[in-house]
Order: sequence, then C-alpha cells, then structure tokens
Amino acid sequence: MSEVIKLKKGFNINLAGKAATRLAEHTPETVAIKFDDFPGLYRPKILVKEGDAVKAGSPLFFDKAIEKVIYASPVSGEVVAVKRGEKRKPIEIVILCDKTIEYTEHRRFTISDIANISAQDAINHMVSSGVWPQIVQRPYGIVADPDIAPRNIFISTFDTSPLAPDFEFVFKGQEQYFQVGVDILRKVGKCDVHIGLNAGAEISKVFGSVKNAKLHRFIGPHPAGNVGVQIHHIAPINKGDIVWTLHPYGVIQIGKLFLEGRYDASKTIAVVGSELKQPQYYKTVLGANISKLIANNLKSEHVRYISGNVLVGQKIAANGHLGFYDHMLTVIPEGDKPRFFLTEGWLAPVVKRLSFHRALGLLSFLNGNKEYVLDTSTNGEERAFVATGTFEQVVPMDILPMHLIKAILANDYDGMEALGIYEVVEEDLALCEFIDVSKQPIQQILRQGINMMRES
Repeated sequence: MSEVIKLKKGFNINLAGKAATRLAEHTPETVAIKFDDFPGLYRPKILVKEGDAVKAGSPLFFDKAIEKVIYASPVSGEVVAVKRGEKRKPIEIVILCDKTIEYTEHRRFTISDIANISAQDAINHMVSSGVWPQIVQRPYGIVADPDIAPRNIFISTFDTSPLAPDFEFVFKGQEQYFQVGVDILRKVGKCDVHIGLNAGAEISKVFGSVKNAKLHRFIGPHPAGNVGVQIHHIAPINKGDIVWTLHPYGVIQIGKLFLEGRYDASKTIAVVGSELKQPQYYKTVLGANISKLIANNLKSEHVRYISGNVLVGQKIAANGHLGFYDHMLTVIPEGDKPRFFLTEGWLAPVVKRLSFHRALGLLSFLNGNKEYVLDTSTNGEERAFVATGTFEQVVPMDILPMHLIKAILANDYDGMEALGIYEVVEEDLALCEFIDVSKQPIQQILRQGINMMRES
C-alpha cells in the first residue's frame, strides 16, 4: 500500500443539504453544450443548424486549433437552438431530447483487442467519438492536444469540495469500465497513470484495486481532492511539462466507448443544497436541463442555482443546463438581503455564518461539525487588495498565491512563471477567493493570467 500524503493546509466548508444516497431517474427535455465550458477554445466550427436531427455521438462542432477533436451530442434528438452572443460568438447548442436515445455506432473492442490496439488507432477512435474533451491538459486547464504526448496522467478519485458527491456511490459497478479506461490512457499517453485515493475513507471498492497505475493516498481538508494539489505532491509541473488530468467519469466514458462501441453521456449527479426538500442523486445525462430536478423540491423561491459546487460552479437559470464537466447542482439562498454592519455585517462577530478568520468567526471554530446554511453574499464589497497571509494557509502547495495574483495584476510574466502559474487553475485557488477580506475575484484574475501566458 502506498504511503499516505498528509495535507494540513486547507479549509472544509461544511454546508447543509448533502445528498442522501437515493438514486432517481431523470429524463431532461433538453440538453445543451455550452462553449464557455471549454477554456481556451479558439475558433469553434459549428457543424449543425437548427432543425437538424442528431444521434448521441453525432459531431456538433470542432475547434479550428485542434480540428481532429470532435465535440459530440450527448443525446439523440433535434437541434432547437444555436445561440450566439456579441459578434456572433457561439454561446450554446440546445438539443430537444428523444424519449429513447439512439447512438452513433462505433467499433467495439474485446479485452484482447484493447491489449493489441496501437496508440494512434486508440487516439483516432477517441477524438472521432466525442470522449476526448474529457482529457484536460495542465498547465492552463484546457482540452488536451492529442498530438502532444503528456509527461504523466493524473486522476483524482475523490472530491473534497462542499457537498461533493460520493464517488463510491456514483460509480458503483463501473470497475471494469474504469480499468479499461486506465489501460487505454496508459497506452495512448505512453506514460505512467497516477491515481489519487482518499486515505480518510475505507479502501475504495471501485478504484482501490485498479491495475497498471500508480496509487497515491491523500488525507486532509479541501482542496486535498483537487487533482492539481495531488500533482504538486506527486510530480510538480515545471516549465515545458505537459500532463493530462481526468475525472473518473471521463475514464469510465472512455472504457464504455471501447467496450460498448458508443459515446455514453449518461451521468449520475448530486442535487444538493440547503434550499432543497430532498437532496439526492439523479441518473441523467451530460448537459441536462435542470427544470425537472428542482420541480416541487424547493423550500423557497429566492434561491441561486449553481452548476457545480459553490466555490467554482457557475450560476444558471431555473431552466438552465448543467455544465459539461459538472457533476452536481447546488441550490442555496440568494444573498441580497441587507445587513446592518454592527449586528451581522462587516466587522460583526460571526455566530450563524461560517468564517475562516478566527477574529470574526471564533464560534464557527468551536462548532467544527456544524452544518451551515450560507447564502451567496460576499459580506462586503471589493476594496483595497491587502496582504493578510491567509491565502497560504488554504493552499497546500509550495507556491505563494498572494504574490502570484499580484504578479498577474502587474502583467509580470516572469513573476507569474516563477510563482507557480503552471501548477494551478481556478479550483486550486477558489478557497483564496472565499476567505479574501478584500473581496477580489481571484479565480477571474487567475484565468486572466493563464490566458496571458498562453498567448505570450
């Protein structure tokens, strides 16, 4: 058994509304593929128009920067909208779902076929089917280029973010697909596959016995489950390095493609949050419309719907769609209620709200296991960016996040490189934004810096 990597830095946000281990079926009326879900998308070429009939696995668009990688339809049905914004920038493609999904047929492989397939044939099969966008490149957090070989491949098999789904429940019974996915990735990447396991739980029945991979056990507060944190403690990214990362869902999707010969975009998600009557799991499909998920399940109407977790997720409408890489829908109260600054606002002792800062949130530290109902309020407006030394307490990496953010704001390219911008994406510094007394948009600033480095 591998050695346990213990992380002390970080912060757990214990919210009310965790999903009960119940699974229900959800058939959405529409699904959508949103272009903003893919950072670094260069010039997408849309291959469908309104009124076109598609199958699950039919090509919807490709990026002119990497033309061979197809972005596919998750379902069969009719394209009902190709939405565009300013300067005809594509926003999303919306598909009206068939009651019964029809699939584009691809070649099926036996286990012996998989052992003998060449790396290039496997790549061709993946890029033409729609599963390739599940492979995300570090640095920069963009869809990987199949023509650039990675140094390593990393997969985190647990999530420590607020109200995160239980992967043991979500992926139960998917062991064979996961193993095949790992075997294909190892063949395609021609490198080691590293898998991060949760040392704070029982040995994983789904991921703990995987072969042909290097297993690493981690324990600690959030963001211990972030793949970027795990990469840093296994084999840090240096200038010129390229590594691939995947969510377990993407690995399993690859396994299904090779064994079943189809692009299977079915997905089990957690619908969570304090404003739900019954938080639980639903079997749905990638990009699903959320209307049916929240119908007759709200405690109040004045809520925010977040595709993803509360730290990095995106606000969506009540009839919006889940993001491509998201595995949860979070529903929490809107935070637009005015607060009097002496009683429950700025500089007030925090009694009912969770706080990282002991000066204001001593009572929240004394109630470590308490579940909190937090709203979307930032509890203050943006103000002067001051150095507090707290960012370094929630980032379990040997970088200086405060200095990195200031280097980005100063357009200091050498500083960004020296301070670790190659190792992080938004989720790795999301806690910094949560605890920042200056109320700076840390994740937005970081993406700005990443784009600057990519374009330099």
